[in-house]
Amino acid sequence: MFGMGFTEIILIAVMAIIFVGPDKLPSMMVDIAKFFRDVKNTIGTVKDTISQEIDISDIKNEALAYKQELLKAKEDISQVGNIKGDIASGLSNLNDDLLSMDDKTPKAAKEPQEVTFAKKKKKKKKEKVNDEIQESTTEQEKTNKEDEIDA
Repeated sequence: MFGMGFTEIILIAVMAIIFVGPDKLPSMMVDIAKFFRDVKNTIGTVKDTISQEIDISDIKNEALAYKQELLKAKEDISQVGNIKGDIASGLSNLNDDLLSMDDKTPKAAKEPQEVTFAKKKKKKKKEKVNDEIQESTTEQEKTNKEDEIDA
């Protein structure tokens, strides 16, 4: 232990008995043990304090990094707000352009339609073609469409 042999330990014990005396040796050993325990506790406390300080500095660095990220996010959000305003102004300009174009183009007159709740009859395919045949003006178109019906 610590590079000391058995004979060296016995030599130190004999020297302690000679210098301190056999009466005070047990109380002296207790005092030495208390001293070493206090030194050990002090070293442990210093280690804990140093590790806490290191942890606190790490936490400070992390907090500063989060703060920078939040400031960047705030700037991004403000840019999005600016984009929203730009889009709104662009849409209003577009709306104004459309309104000016509507004033220039003539509007077609809408025919009034009759609104009823009755079901409409569905025309069959042959009836639709017959109606189209009746609407056509030339004989050639009539014969072509009749041939299509037969096929």
